[in-house]
Amino acid sequence: MPVSTPCRVQGFTAFVLAAATVLGQPATNAPFAARAAQTFASAQRELAARPTAADAACRLGRASYDWAEFATNSEQRAAVAQTGITACRQLLVRDLKSAPGHYYLAMDYGELAQAEAPSLAAYKLIRDIEHEFKAAADLDERLDFAGPPRCLGLLYRDAPGWPISIGSKRKAREFLDRAAALAPDYPENQLNLVESHVRWHEAVEAETAWQKLARLWPAARTNLTGVAWEPSWDDWTTRRAAAEADFQKAFKRAPEPGG
Repeated sequence: MPVSTPCRVQGFTAFVLAAATVLGQPATNAPFAARAAQTFASAQRELAARPTAADAACRLGRASYDWAEFATNSEQRAAVAQTGITACRQLLVRDLKSAPGHYYLAMDYGELAQAEAPSLAAYKLIRDIEHEFKAAADLDERLDFAGPPRCLGLLYRDAPGWPISIGSKRKAREFLDRAAALAPDYPENQLNLVESHVRWHEAVEAETAWQKLARLWPAARTNLTGVAWEPSWDDWTTRRAAAEADFQKAFKRAPEPGG
């Protein structure tokens, strides 16, 4: 089973505000960072050996995003992101209809934007990120457990609104709901809804999403296993606990246990 790329806030939303708090940021986990670095280096070697291979380009695009998440400074983050951007752009020159090419290009643009924030260049990249995620969604909206609509939803939820940028609660709701409909058993899709409805002070909707998350959690724990999934579970478990605390703070009660 393929391992999903988590759509973290850090990668492509509140980066332009420079001081954004990252949900589930795993950058202090040394084992995860070491694995990401090894995967990035391996993907570089593979693409060097097979420079026209679409799968190799996509792997480097994804590995660049994953490794950039652990960058210790802006220069390193930008350099790693640029590696993925170059690989994805070269792939799209050969095959403009590569959904993964557009998808990972958007991810790496997000890392570059964070590295350049706060700046006009970072703001301008928001439109590029939106464009690439939309292209990926048009080609294969089910990619990466409904990754394109999931990431669009987070982008619209967390980016500044008009006239500064493209943030839109209506669009965020549309795409987050779409992701959950396309991949309802994928934990992050329901978790995003829980977090969003709590943020929007929508108690009924937050409770519904929480119940769905509670029901799918045990099966997902059984099905999504292995070393490659460990960073995602670390992220999701931390965020689930935070979402429960935020729910109680917002609505003065705990969500029903569910399950």
